[in-house]
Amino acid sequence: MAKIGFGILGAGLVAPFHAKSVRDAKGGALVAVCDVDKARADKFAAEFGVKTYNELDAMLADPAIGVVNVTTPNHLHHDAVLKCLAAGKHVLCEKPPAMSLRDTDEMVDAARAAGLKLGCTVQCRVRRCVQAMKSAIGQGRFGRLLHVDTYMKWHRPAEYYHMDAWRSSRKSGAGVTVQHAFHYIDLLQYLGGDVRRVDARMCNLAHQDVELEDTLAAFIEYRNGARGVVQASTALWPGTDIRIEINGENGTAIMVGETIATWKFRDDQADDDSVRAIGSKAQATAAGGAADFGHHDHRVVIQDMIDAIREDREVVIPMATVRHTVEIALAMYASAARNAAVDLPLDYDTPIWE
Repeated sequence: MAKIGFGILGAGLVAPFHAKSVRDAKGGALVAVCDVDKARADKFAAEFGVKTYNELDAMLADPAIGVVNVTTPNHLHHDAVLKCLAAGKHVLCEKPPAMSLRDTDEMVDAARAAGLKLGCTVQCRVRRCVQAMKSAIGQGRFGRLLHVDTYMKWHRPAEYYHMDAWRSSRKSGAGVTVQHAFHYIDLLQYLGGDVRRVDARMCNLAHQDVELEDTLAAFIEYRNGARGVVQASTALWPGTDIRIEINGENGTAIMVGETIATWKFRDDQADDDSVRAIGSKAQATAAGGAADFGHHDHRVVIQDMIDAIREDREVVIPMATVRHTVEIALAMYASAARNAAVDLPLDYDTPIWE
């Protein structure tokens, strides 16, 4: 069976994680990279042994490419994804899908109309700890959910925000809420369910040379009655591992990095000890550096894209399922701007980036 060809659009920081994942997956082949920065594209192409393009249209004309991984700056995702879909390519798009709900919906609708796969790399969903938590919720082991929280206390040096021009631009999606914490806001809705209200505050604690928030504190209310806290920052040296905490009337589970730190339920089950052994504390999870993490989770998502195309089924993380995460993040910006709680659903025309 012929391998499915991949092209990567954008040769920036996250692109090598996609390239390594395609290389390690079964049934896929990395064909090309495209970046408007010729030197960066050529360097990437030499490292991974692929063709170089400097214009998206040229790469989309390559018949060897069946999937495009969109790893451009956040504000450029929408237009690129629509071009790829119009060219008949399946798409795996980095998070966040887009900078507005309208743009997110346009991409989802375009993929559906074209009969093409459209996935989003919120790859933390496939982490074994998260899947164990998701399974326990589905089994009803927590009982009524009471609190589902996330704590992301990271560090990024000033240089991070000046690696590329867009990283210091609020309108480009460089703030901690939509850029870094997006993964973990996504896990909250994936595990805790739909959110009905957010009350958020934002500030810049340690990066005053850029006009965006490096710190977020938010209180959320889920539609199922549970509550949640979100703390996220890139200002806190040296950076500590992400924590996801789930508290229910019958159990508590806490994920730290890629490990289960707490797994306690009123009703013990035979496999609980194996769940407690999940993960490795040695695996970096980007707490102290932008590229300090492994590519295993990306590989799972990319392998699934290959399998989904061959089996003609939905991908493991459809972009449509990430829409609510976009909505929550946008509502947090709206709440911080108003200094008041914001109810969801969020209106299309709610001003965010003005």
